[in-house]
Amino acid sequence: MRSAIILVGGEAKRANGQEKYFFTYQGKTFIERQVDTLRGVVDEIVLVARDPEQCRRFASIEDIRCITDIRRGIGPIGGLHAGTLAAKGDVLFVSACDMPCIRSDVVEYLFATITGYDAAIPCWNSEMLEPLHAVYRRDVLLDYLKSHESFSLRPMIRSINTRYVPVEEIRKYDPDLGTFTNINRLEELKQFNSRTDEKNQPDCLR
Repeated sequence: MRSAIILVGGEAKRANGQEKYFFTYQGKTFIERQVDTLRGVVDEIVLVARDPEQCRRFASIEDIRCITDIRRGIGPIGGLHAGTLAAKGDVLFVSACDMPCIRSDVVEYLFATITGYDAAIPCWNSEMLEPLHAVYRRDVLLDYLKSHESFSLRPMIRSINTRYVPVEEIRKYDPDLGTFTNINRLEELKQFNSRTDEKNQPDCLR
């Protein structure tokens, strides 16, 4: 069984307090785009929010579960911990909520390439990784997260049997690597939408 975990519990400080998952691109919110894409490649979708009030904001989205952080205030690794505990799948695709262009065929490739490894993580080079657009084995995450000391994802990645997937491998599914697009600020969103309008075609295709 496959699960997807989307981390939505950030404080949105870089977006002037506006929550990024409700940014709109091509007529849909970021979270709607992600959920629509992932429905085709996983058996369940789990959103990890910071508290019950935030979870209620997603009540209109069908076929998802929203759970809350257990260990609060420690960033993405806290959301990963809660999501991993809640997930039912043996393998998990983990995503940040500010990525509106995730491609289903790229996610499928990451699931395929984890065979024999604990994680499949896209990498631009040895230091530039995409841990929040990656696939992990649930049992390995549970074992690490029960006693981890660092709040950073990097020590975890280095301590498990990780398959580093060069982004050049991913170009065969996504030539422009749009799947890794992340939008943190309102200005970036405006520029992104303007670029799409000028080209008269979407920047990210399924």
